[in-house]
Amino acid sequence: MALGREFDPRERLSLGQKLADVNWLLVLLLCLVAGVGFAMLYSAGNGSYSPWASRQMLRFGLGLVLLLGVAVVDIRFWYRHAYVLYAVALLLLVAVEVAGVVGMGARRWVDLGLFQLQPSELMKVALILALARYFHGLAHEDIGRLPLLLVPAAMTLVPVALVVRQPDLGTALLISMSALGLFFLAGVRWWKFALGLAGVVGAVPLAWQYLLHEYQRQRVLIFLNPENDPLGAGYHAIQSKIALGSGGLFGKGFLQGTQSHLNFLPERQTDFIFTMLAEEFGLVGCLVLLGLYLAILAYGLAIALRARSQFARLLAAGVTLTFFLYLFINIAMVTGLLPVVGVPLPLVSYGGTAMLTLLIGFGLVISCYVHRDVAMGLRPDFDG
Repeated sequence: MALGREFDPRERLSLGQKLADVNWLLVLLLCLVAGVGFAMLYSAGNGSYSPWASRQMLRFGLGLVLLLGVAVVDIRFWYRHAYVLYAVALLLLVAVEVAGVVGMGARRWVDLGLFQLQPSELMKVALILALARYFHGLAHEDIGRLPLLLVPAAMTLVPVALVVRQPDLGTALLISMSALGLFFLAGVRWWKFALGLAGVVGAVPLAWQYLLHEYQRQRVLIFLNPENDPLGAGYHAIQSKIALGSGGLFGKGFLQGTQSHLNFLPERQTDFIFTMLAEEFGLVGCLVLLGLYLAILAYGLAIALRARSQFARLLAAGVTLTFFLYLFINIAMVTGLLPVVGVPLPLVSYGGTAMLTLLIGFGLVISCYVHRDVAMGLRPDFDG
């Protein structure tokens, strides 16, 4: 044992003991939410596992293996390699800029041969890891010093700028909001957020004129009044509200949704899958799914509160916050409370990289639980 290093009984746990210590109830909750997604994708395919449900099941199975693999790795490994993982994700974002695959008018993917990877999704977790490590290394009184906030601000703004260029405003907003949440959880004072908010508000006219694409400006205008173009840009929002209302209390029944199965509801397998759930299972079905989500959020926060180290607390809380932002933005989007920005419903919407990223993120959360008694200082024998 290295000199000056605290003895940690969990260092000697075997792989079997670590697996036994995994929070299996949290894993079960994730599986139940994914099961809802499989059912809705089966319905979206008009009673067929093809083309969406079968692929989603395979991806979830792979993601579950990755989750367990990440969960049993010592939390100190993720601490040591946080900056390396952030750098890899950043390089992949640069690769998108240089030689990314274009799809649906956006350049967001890197072709790796066997599959296409969306690096912006990986950055969500990589940035949380890097910020958690950075703030872990600061004394509490130093967190309030503005010069020391320039580094994490740059770590956030660089990937956000690259994602905005793809363009992917929804993901850029998610990354920004997750980072701001970590700043707050680390102890940054509220008045600094107020100062930043004032700057953002002042920059809105410039962003509207020079940063947003025409279709993004159109989304904001249609959000304010979708009836201005009911058959064009406002079609998605209007049809989503119709489907939400038509489900009533108990819904029309599985596979019986008219708005979705008669192709009135756009993107029913991705952005608007919650609307399809509401139409087929009604308010009761929506509340059941929201209850599962709430339980996952509660477990994530409880794990964060039980961790001994600042790194583990911020890591678990950051992943949980990102999960909440996915959930909040998607539901607010399909109910007309926010503009349509293309954010999937977590573990339910069809999508490969987003699902795998979330499951890896929860693998990190469970690693924080398995290694919850690990006290990580800043001693040289630890930082290695």
